[in-house]
Amino acid sequence: MKKLILSAVLATVSVSSFAASNGPAGCGLGTAVVFQDANEWYEHVMAATTNGSASQTVAMTSGTWGCEDANGPLAGGIAMFLNDNLEPLAIDMAKGNGETLGALADLMGVKGADKAVFNEQMQSHFDTVFADAQANPTTAYDGIMSVMSGSKELSKYLG
Repeated sequence: MKKLILSAVLATVSVSSFAASNGPAGCGLGTAVVFQDANEWYEHVMAATTNGSASQTVAMTSGTWGCEDANGPLAGGIAMFLNDNLEPLAIDMAKGNGETLGALADLMGVKGADKAVFNEQMQSHFDTVFADAQANPTTAYDGIMSVMSGSKELSKYLG
C-alpha cells in the first residue's frame, strides 16, 4: 500500500513539475475552473489535488485549462516525450535514425524534406544533446535546441 501511495505522489509531482506557472497549484481543472479565486492555502492544496488527478495531464496535452503555454524550456508535448523516451531517443540519435527520433522530429514540426537533415544533425551532434551520463530531459532539450539553432535548415522550426 505504501508503494502505491508513493508511486501516485511521484507521478503527480513529475506531472506538476512541467505545469505552467498558475500559482502554487499549476495549471489544470482545479486551478482554471473549480478553484479560480483560490487565495487560502487549503484552496491551493485542493486545486493541486484536483489538477493532479489526471486533469493536469489532459490539460497539458490538449493545451487547455491554463496550460496553453507553459512558458518553460520544455513547453508542449516535448517535455512529456523526452521524459518518457530519453533512453530510446539516445539510441536512435546515436544511429542517426529510428522510430523515436522520427517521432521527435514530427513532434517538433520538422517537415519530411528536412527529416534527413534533422537525423544527420542529431547524430553528428550526439555529444551536444547527451553531453554526459547524467543527461536528463532538460539538458537533452537544451542540446537539441542548440543543434537546431545552428542549422540553417532546422532553425526555422524553432519558432
